[in-house]
Formats: sequence, C-alpha cells, structure tokens
Amino acid sequence: MVVRGIISNPLPSFHLKSNHHYSALSVTNKYSISDDSLNSRGFLLRRTFSDLNLDQLNSVFVAVGFPKRDPEKIKVALENTSSLLWIEHKKTQKPVAFARATGDNVFNAIIWDVVVDPSYQGLGLGKVVMERLVEELLEKGIVNIALYSEPRVLGFYRPLGFVADPDGIRGMLYSRKQKNKK
Repeated sequence: MVVRGIISNPLPSFHLKSNHHYSALSVTNKYSISDDSLNSRGFLLRRTFSDLNLDQLNSVFVAVGFPKRDPEKIKVALENTSSLLWIEHKKTQKPVAFARATGDNVFNAIIWDVVVDPSYQGLGLGKVVMERLVEELLEKGIVNIALYSEPRVLGFYRPLGFVADPDGIRGMLYSRKQKNKK
C-alpha cells in the first residue's frame, strides 16, 4: 500500500500480457462502452487536464481511499504525465473517473491513479478509461505496460489483459522506511 509517498508494503505489480499482435483492444478498436453511448449517458471523455478541477479530482482520490494531495503537486504530476483520461459528468461538470500513465513514451509505461468516484462505480467507467489508456499506449508502440493495484481490485484488471508477475519477473520498490533492527 502506498501511503503519503512512503511504501509500507509491496504492491502487486501487473503487466499487460502482450505479443507482437498487441491486444484485441488495439486491433479492433472496440470498447465496452462506445464514445456515443458514454455521451448519451451524460458523460464526456477528456484527454487533457486543462479543464480538470484539481480540487474535485482530489475529492475523488480521497473518496476511494487515497491520501489527500496538494493540488500544486497534482498539477506538476499531470504536467509530467504522458497520457491521461478522465470522465466528466456533464450535469455536475465534475470528474468521476480518472487514469494516467507515465513513462519513456517508447518502451515502457506505468499506469497510476485509476479511480472512479464511488457514486459512479459499477457503471463501467473504470473500464472505459483503462481500455482507452491502454489502447493509446499500444498505438505509441509501448508494450511494456505496468500498474500497481490494491489487492481488493486485482480482479478488475485481469479481464483487461493484465497479469501478475509474468515470467516470474519480480519488481522492487525503494522505501525510505527503515526496518527495525533486532
């Protein structure tokens, strides 16, 4: 679990299963919910953070259990993000789903901050942002896509093509936390 920037327990690392044919998402361009259907349900898909209210996004982070973040630091993180998607509820004009990826824009990407406002969970919005984010990364030719997930939501990512530790690869995380000496 990542808490206030200090890694207290290693998180399961997931990597997108991929071969040279990429995934069906990339090839067929089919989504679980089309852009038209999303729009008809009252949602807008956004790909930039220029119209994103960072305080409202922070509220979604807190609602799903993330620690409250400094909006200025969120802004810096988003400026250093290579791909992001968020869904705005048209009626309230608030973000209700969000995901972003960082990386080298050639070989590797890591997906971060996948959140759906609890009031909107179960509508497929998390899948909407993940399908499109993964497709965008694959279209750039990035096939080494990783993410970190809380154990309680691992089942969400498996149908999207993510597997835990493929080929026995184990990730390591740096932690400033000192272990107690006995």
